[in-house]
Amino acid sequence: MSEQIGVILGQVGTPASLSRPEVRRYLKEFLSDERVIDLPRWRWQPVLRAAVLPTRPKHVSHHFAEIWTDEGSPLLVLSEAQRAGIAERLGDRYRVELGMAYSEPTMAGAVERLEAAGIRKIVVLPLFPQYSNSTTAAVYDEVMFTALGRRRRKGLPRKKFSPSLRFVHPFYDDPAYIEVLAASVRRQLDDGEKPDRIILSYHGLPRRFEDEGDPYVGQCEATTRLLAEALGWDEDYYEMAYQSRFGRTEWIKPYLQPRLGELHRDGVERPAIISPGFTTDCLETLHELRIEGRELFADGGGDPSGYRTVACLNDEPAWLDYAAGLVERNAGGW
Repeated sequence: MSEQIGVILGQVGTPASLSRPEVRRYLKEFLSDERVIDLPRWRWQPVLRAAVLPTRPKHVSHHFAEIWTDEGSPLLVLSEAQRAGIAERLGDRYRVELGMAYSEPTMAGAVERLEAAGIRKIVVLPLFPQYSNSTTAAVYDEVMFTALGRRRRKGLPRKKFSPSLRFVHPFYDDPAYIEVLAASVRRQLDDGEKPDRIILSYHGLPRRFEDEGDPYVGQCEATTRLLAEALGWDEDYYEMAYQSRFGRTEWIKPYLQPRLGELHRDGVERPAIISPGFTTDCLETLHELRIEGRELFADGGGDPSGYRTVACLNDEPAWLDYAAGLVERNAGGW
């Protein structure tokens, strides 16, 4: 039998429970990463500890409570479904683990399980179509510096685990991915009255990230263009926006939230919001877009019954087929 190959599906993370201490722990871990908040630690940490962590966990816990499932966090439940579906498609030659940058199941735990299974070749698939320093690179860091370097950091014996690693390249413009995404969007939009405006919403980044060379915006624009072409949309039928601003710094524009409040004024009555920067539904899509977005549209005078969001790919069979194929292509020659 051929040597078994390890696979790590990389996600950012989610609180393990709705308890405020757990949400605080998650936010502290997430917002302490310089990939996410790229300010000097001496400048940011006092703000985080004195102003953010004492207040924000209550706010975030309430939002999570509105989308929480009987099985737990939607991101974790759906990511595990993706892991299981991809593992089923890849078969016994592969062992597929889920690793999160800021929560359980951790990246270090994923690496430890692969090491214990005697695996020496690993493909890492970040579950983000577009590259960003705050998502894709955070997964890279966790694998390279936290997971593989864990013994040195923890002061444990210097027994080394040095597997061969391959990182899957962002797939934002892969024709096969665009085909899968377009089919999912088309099927969902065909179920009901045709929208009179499409907004493609991507997670935002501070403007300085782009100024410093992060390719994220260009890749989001490429995905938008290719998806619009695949679905035959005219240029005046859709637009892009960026969500999830945090703090006072300038973020990439246009901003989603104020735009939602303007739609009714501009004659839009049936907007549909699509999230091509996410493969897995999470707080940003299920609460920020579906719940808060509908409220903003209504506050601007729109009929909330005309507002809709398009689900992410989640565990759709065609997406799982594509993801498994990505892994196999990147494991070529092994």
